[in-house]
Amino acid sequence: MGDVVMFSLNSFSLKGKNAIITGGATGLGEYYTKAMLTVGANVMVVSRTEKGWDQIRKFADQHDGKASFLSQDVTADGAADKIVAAALEQLGSIDILVNNAGMQLRNNWRDFQDADWRKVINLNLNAVYYLSHAVAKEMAKQHSGKIINIGSMQSYRAGKFIFPYTASKHGIVGLTKAYADALAPENIQVNAIAPGYINTPMTKALQEDPVRSKEILEHIPAGHWADPSELMGVAVFLASDAANYITGVTIPVDGGYLLR
Repeated sequence: MGDVVMFSLNSFSLKGKNAIITGGATGLGEYYTKAMLTVGANVMVVSRTEKGWDQIRKFADQHDGKASFLSQDVTADGAADKIVAAALEQLGSIDILVNNAGMQLRNNWRDFQDADWRKVINLNLNAVYYLSHAVAKEMAKQHSGKIINIGSMQSYRAGKFIFPYTASKHGIVGLTKAYADALAPENIQVNAIAPGYINTPMTKALQEDPVRSKEILEHIPAGHWADPSELMGVAVFLASDAANYITGVTIPVDGGYLLR
C-alpha cells in the first residue's frame, strides 16, 4: 500500500487543472464548462462557431476563471492534432478532456439517408476516438489525466428513428471501456456520463408533446426532467482526484429512468 491520502474537499478541486471541452459553449457543454471554471480549472472551449463564447467569457470573469477558445470542426481532417497544439499553446498542458460535441438526426428507417448516418457517426464517435487518442499521448507524458465521454439513455436503449445516434452512443460506452483498459497503466482514467431527459431548448418540443412527455415522466422515478445544472457535479467529480480509482464506467444521470 502507498501512503495514505487524507480525504478533503480539496479532492474535488480542479484548481490549476487544464481542460478541453468540445461543444463547451452551448447546450449541456455550457454547464460542463461552467462547472469546471467554478472549481478552478482553466478551460479551452472547442466549437465550430463562436456561439455562446461571450457568455462563457463573462462567467469566467465573474468566477476568476480562465477561458480560452478555438473555432474548429472536430470532424475535419487533422482536427485532433490542431486541438492538442492549441491547448498546449493556450493552457500549457492537458489534464482533462470532455468529449461533449454531438448531434442527433431523426428519420424513419426507409428514408434514413446515408449521408446523415456518416455525419452523426463522424461527430459522435469518430471524433471522440481521434481526439482521445491525440490527447492521451500528451497525458501519458505527465502520467496523469481524465477523459470524460458523453453517452445518453440511447447508450442503453433502442432508438428506432435515430439509428446513428443510438449506434454512436452505444459505441461511446465500448470506447470508454477500451480506452480505460488501455490507458490505466498511464494513470489516465476514462469514464462517461449518460444524461437522462434534460430540460433544454432542444427537448422543448418533446416536453410539450402531451403523449410522449407523459410517457417519459411516468418512466422517471424522480418525477421530473433534469435541470442541466444537475449534470455539473458528476462532471466535476469524474475530472477530480476524488475519482482517481474509477475508470471504464458510464454513470447515468437520469433520475432513475433506467430502473423502469
